[in-house]
Amino acid sequence: MSNGDFYAMLLRMKNIDRWCLMFNTRAENLSEHSLECAILAHALAVIGITKFGRDYNAEKIATAAMFHDMSEIFTGDLPTPVKYYNDDIKTSYKSIEKIAEDKLLAKLDDDTRAYYSRLLAVNDRERMIIKAADKLCAYIKCEDELKRGNGEFGSAKEAAAKAIDTMDCPELQYFMANYLSSFSKTLDEVSL
Repeated sequence: MSNGDFYAMLLRMKNIDRWCLMFNTRAENLSEHSLECAILAHALAVIGITKFGRDYNAEKIATAAMFHDMSEIFTGDLPTPVKYYNDDIKTSYKSIEKIAEDKLLAKLDDDTRAYYSRLLAVNDRERMIIKAADKLCAYIKCEDELKRGNGEFGSAKEAAAKAIDTMDCPELQYFMANYLSSFSKTLDEVSL
């Protein structure tokens, strides 16, 4: 086994399609999602630092967000309605995700594994920021699909909006109120 096996597996995230049960006007893979989630998690952390006086390490949060779905290399992207159907399935799936994550980390030597384990060990508030960024990614994807005339994402947008509204995350609420409107602008509108 080589550390290279871990990194080679990570680069296979581009082969994992998201939103697999729904018609997409534009396909999205796990690599794209992970980068977008990392960008948004970093933004939320910076909002927390600059607007709410939080003591976040924005770079750690962004990096942890980049790896937040790495277990899906083995599990694939299980649709949210299935993953959260009931507490038994949710608990079982969390266990499967942990096993998959551990299997990936086992491809590293002890020192490198310890480093990544520390990086991925986030506290509750950091986890909330990453989860908020993940939900924000879903909401933005739904908005994009609806803008392109794909009505199939209507109920997914409602579910994402409900999840966002019920999160105790002022950073996310600030982002929604101050930055979200830019995502519906055309290229000319955002670049001029």
